[in-house]
Amino acid sequence: MKSDLFATEHMAQAATVPGMTLQNSKSIKYAVNGEMHARQGSMVAFRGNLQFERKGQGLGGMLKRAVTGEGLALMAVRGQGEAWFAHEAANCFIVEIEQGDALTINGRNVLCFDPTLSYEIKTVKGAGMTGGGLFNSVFTGSGKLGLICEGDPIVIPVTAQAPVYVDTDAVVGWSAQLHTSLHRSQSVGSMIRGGSGEAVQLMLQGEGFVIVRPSEVTPQKSTAH
Repeated sequence: MKSDLFATEHMAQAATVPGMTLQNSKSIKYAVNGEMHARQGSMVAFRGNLQFERKGQGLGGMLKRAVTGEGLALMAVRGQGEAWFAHEAANCFIVEIEQGDALTINGRNVLCFDPTLSYEIKTVKGAGMTGGGLFNSVFTGSGKLGLICEGDPIVIPVTAQAPVYVDTDAVVGWSAQLHTSLHRSQSVGSMIRGGSGEAVQLMLQGEGFVIVRPSEVTPQKSTAH
């Protein structure tokens, strides 16, 4: 049988080392040798001897359910084998977090991560009750974190001289050491959100970076219960 479908870039190759790698721009492959963690419902295929356990409120005090937008319901994957993860064909990225780093990520953008990373839900200071900016997930430790983003992300440097203002519905994450506060730009309300009401953004100050997606609206999909 012949087809471009069977081109090398589409074929899943056997993993040579344990851990997380990009299968392609829309999916992450994880060679499991023990345990890893992922968002519930994100596994699209696996092979080998793997067990999947839903985790709503915690695994050893590390896994918690986020209260951000869609929330972050997690599962533990244990055993020996390979698993592929994706979410609604969103773009996938791998961030390697080193000891001493701290990265704040919106729960809706977390796909999977190494069990060596610590995970905590924290209130975003100064964000009030706005959109996805109330609670975020703070990752620390050492390991890899798989992220998803609708469209191509924009990474904007933040400096002490140049704070950055982001829409709370568009923000993906930022350096955890940045200071956050709520910014109301009434003067540009007529140019933002179709001119209805006042514009509210999350202001980030300090030294670091912020990641935003090229969309401020999260599609509302019906879910079966």
